[in-house]
Amino acid sequence: MLNNSTRSSVSNIFEETMRPAEQKKWLASQLADVRDKILCVVSGNHEARSGKDADDQPLYDVCCKLDIEDRYRENAAFLILRMGKKNGDGIKNPTYTACVTHTTGGGIYTGAAVNRNERFGMIVDGLDILITHHVHKGIVTKPQKILFDSHNKKVTVKDFTCVSGTSWVEYGGYALRKGLQPASNTRQTINLYRDHKQVEVVW
Repeated sequence: MLNNSTRSSVSNIFEETMRPAEQKKWLASQLADVRDKILCVVSGNHEARSGKDADDQPLYDVCCKLDIEDRYRENAAFLILRMGKKNGDGIKNPTYTACVTHTTGGGIYTGAAVNRNERFGMIVDGLDILITHHVHKGIVTKPQKILFDSHNKKVTVKDFTCVSGTSWVEYGGYALRKGLQPASNTRQTINLYRDHKQVEVVW
């Protein structure tokens, strides 16, 4: 959400159009109208530059400005999203579980990003949706886990949805110098249905 170039970062500070402090003010102004719709805010590798250099968390500052600092997480956010009535039957009032994290690692190969996301999703029991963003690839996969239901004495499979977000930046600069593939800027929407349990990602 912030480029946040510092002297020790990969980005060139002389190519920036705004100082890091100005970027925080700009981002807070962009999010002000939707602050009540924000479920969580998770820091990424660009924001982590300030943590490494000055023990600063710029996204936390933005959240404080918006009075939503309780929704900030440095590494990952875990969400329980209940649809409809709290005490519904669980079929027409489904509950979704989600993990939102930025992840790390190189973004050159699509397959590596898929493997990393699915591997992480496998260690979170009961997960419905994993949302990541680091590689800017715009990938959606639906792996499955074996589910051992000791209460009902059944072994079934349960799928979950891995969503890797698309790019929010124009191609050029660092990505071009490194020979990285241009990433899609098409926006994604994750639809969660309330009359039946279904995760749908549309472009």
